[in-house]
Amino acid sequence: MKLSLGFSPCPNDTFIFDALIHGKIDTGDLSFEPSYQDVETLNQMAFAQQLDITKLSYHAFAYAAKDYELLDAGSALGFGVGPLLITKDKDLAERLSNYAGQDLPADLLGLRVGIPGKYTTANFLLGLAYPQLTNKQELVFSDIENAVLDGRVDVGLIIHENRFTYSERGLSKAQDLGEFWERGTGYPIPLGGIVIKRSLPQSVKQQVNQLIADSVRFAFANPKSGLDYIRSHAQEMEESVMYQHIDLYVNKYSENLGEKGRASVNYLFSEAERLELIPPRTQDLFLASI
Repeated sequence: MKLSLGFSPCPNDTFIFDALIHGKIDTGDLSFEPSYQDVETLNQMAFAQQLDITKLSYHAFAYAAKDYELLDAGSALGFGVGPLLITKDKDLAERLSNYAGQDLPADLLGLRVGIPGKYTTANFLLGLAYPQLTNKQELVFSDIENAVLDGRVDVGLIIHENRFTYSERGLSKAQDLGEFWERGTGYPIPLGGIVIKRSLPQSVKQQVNQLIADSVRFAFANPKSGLDYIRSHAQEMEESVMYQHIDLYVNKYSENLGEKGRASVNYLFSEAERLELIPPRTQDLFLASI
């Protein structure tokens, strides 16, 4: 059986899926057809049920859970991995840093914010920390730094490898939204998960979950095995930056969410439901155990 598989071209995802799609592990009677897309495109593809298996943001999963369930393998959770709110105005950065979780003064209410997508977990976390920042412009994540520098937006919400490059370009951090989440919850921050169509046979879903876990384990044991593949999708990123990126986003929760990972996801959904940011759950989020 051939299954369509969507994930981002970022180093953390190509690191995870290299062994799976390149035959470095035994996948039995399953094969995978990859589709490389930015996170918001993957979110939209999930809403349209265009992929059998896909990476998507946990925020978007709330709107796709009727059609997909969450695998234990492949997720991006962790400490110190959250999105950053940045600006080129150091004074503005300092002012914003003092107002996380509080009402903003009137002169900051109209700030133009570049976000990597409405349904990204990054945007959800921004809503928790700065609910009054509503003048948002959706941009491809890799263009947000430029939009701040060009003055198209006043502040930008950056994810992925841009965490490592913004300061080199003269930009200042206003808030680490991951740290904001961690201070308030004590949980690792759930960024993206791997979901699979509910309509697929249970045996196939369990097999895919195991294969992704195997692919993660292979990558941990052979971290340079997929270097050429990872580099080919990494936007000319330096190798040291690629592996910084991987180290942040690929960890024990990527192999298996475990009890704490599942608790973090459940807490995220409970908070979002309480704040009426997402529709209430009607089905279990997680792949059933066998």
